[in-house]
Amino acid sequence: MSGLAIRRATSDDLPAIVRMLADDPLGRTRERYAEPLPEAYRLAFAEVEAQKGNEILVAEIEGRVVGCLQLTLIPGLTRLGMSRAQIEGVRVDEARRGERIGERLFLAAIERAREAGCGLVQLTTDASRPDAHRFYERLGFVASHVGMKLSLT
Repeated sequence: MSGLAIRRATSDDLPAIVRMLADDPLGRTRERYAEPLPEAYRLAFAEVEAQKGNEILVAEIEGRVVGCLQLTLIPGLTRLGMSRAQIEGVRVDEARRGERIGERLFLAAIERAREAGCGLVQLTTDASRPDAHRFYERLGFVASHVGMKLSLT
């Protein structure tokens, strides 16, 4: 896709990122897009920025953020000390879905993980998102494990 750039997010991108996070059935219950943004988003972004191996990537077309994800590199002891990459918070602007923006974001994240020496890329996806499951499978992800979560809030 011509004109699409993948880059590390800046704090100026936060309103667009939060807007996309809030713009789906699950996000509407978990996120809060408002002007001004809740300070919690700015604090969280600053923490991500400060942590080595943690970044938010955005897809941009003509100066407009149209997709995002968070990529976190995780050192580990298992598998002979293999590092892995975790992808979270994946969104593409609703008006731009179907244009392979998400695919380009994932390919960029996978390449960053490979360059950092990671041996695998992992993600969790909500069980209620069959379209996302098909997308991840098309990219080569395999549902090899059962994910579990414990909410602390």
